[in-house]
Amino acid sequence: MAINSVTNATTASQTTAYTAPKTDDTASKAADTAAKKDDTGVVYEKDSNTSNTVTKKTDYALVNKLKQDAEQRTAQLRSLVEKMMTKQGAAIGTADSMWSFLAKGDFEVDAATKAQAEKDIAEDGYWGVEQTSDRILDFAKALSGNDPEKADLLLDAFKKGFQEATKSWGDKLPDISQRTYDAVVEKFDNWKKGTEVAEAAQTEA
Repeated sequence: MAINSVTNATTASQTTAYTAPKTDDTASKAADTAAKKDDTGVVYEKDSNTSNTVTKKTDYALVNKLKQDAEQRTAQLRSLVEKMMTKQGAAIGTADSMWSFLAKGDFEVDAATKAQAEKDIAEDGYWGVEQTSDRILDFAKALSGNDPEKADLLLDAFKKGFQEATKSWGDKLPDISQRTYDAVVEKFDNWKKGTEVAEAAQTEA
């Protein structure tokens, strides 16, 4: 299911930022350029005017926008990791080999890449828990036409995607991934119960 692509992209970006035990303070020009590209990718902005409209018809425009966003962010991530691996004498054969390389943590991260990763996974960052869990929920709503009756089905797809990402990683995923998982489950539950609007209003108040 399409929601898996968002899950995998989310996990990839989060885990990259959390597996940097060594730091090379000399930032290369290539890393600087790659880091800057992360700021120019497709940015999904939630439309508060339509997020709670029940249509029970797939919002293909939003689905495609979210998919384009996820694909571009994943491509940017892969490019960063490939450059890092090449500089350190490693090679990417498959996507799984990339995750395995990152999971071991036996690599150095230049200052520019490290700074970009920390920015991306910050509390208000693109790959932070809140923004990421919001995008996954919005993807589910777009696929279902905001039909809460489909919440369990789509949540199950998300959980399967998370399990697949864990297998690719080859070990327990970092804490930020688990916190994102918990936030997604909670938001799906609120969506299914119809309590998310009330809670959002209380938060704003």
